[in-house]
Amino acid sequence: MAGRPKIFDEREAIQNATEIFRNKGYDTASAEELLNAMGIGKGSFYLAFKGGKQELYLRSIKQFAEEFNKKIAFAFENSDDHIQLIRQLFISLAYADECDVEKGCYLGNALVQLSEKDKDIKKVTAGLLKNLQKIFAEAIRKAKANNQLTTKDDPEVLAWHLTNLWNGIHVTRRMDNSPEILKTMIEMNLRVLE
Repeated sequence: MAGRPKIFDEREAIQNATEIFRNKGYDTASAEELLNAMGIGKGSFYLAFKGGKQELYLRSIKQFAEEFNKKIAFAFENSDDHIQLIRQLFISLAYADECDVEKGCYLGNALVQLSEKDKDIKKVTAGLLKNLQKIFAEAIRKAKANNQLTTKDDPEVLAWHLTNLWNGIHVTRRMDNSPEILKTMIEMNLRVLE
């Protein structure tokens, strides 16, 4: 017996749950809030997410990471000036009002909040950071080849610096969300891309 078929769009349900997790955090998001946002009942929930709230959260992070990676990769594929794109990406983090897929802060928050508690969350968030580093490294290599950068620093090391900056901004935003302080800090760190 195969069981009852799903009568809901799983991706959409996960996306709706992501909004609750982003706004409330993993620990304070209640089952009732998640089910209401997803538009499903308990039976359907546990049929689709046998690991309960933790499985939903992990799948939410994975889905968010896929969207984030696609958007970042697409932006770089369609840009003639990768260094300017990197600058815009980081400066936009200073002024971001909300945590959205372009900024990736949901993933940064997951890394800070739960990665040491859960090896699967750590694996997903670490994978995101490694993918981001690869995108940055390729962008820097292309910029150097096109004489858009004069730095002699290794593109891999510069890319890890940027990845560390991206991650650090999400931590710093939790302490002080002053756009001007963040912008100044970001500009200082981006001087390596000259």
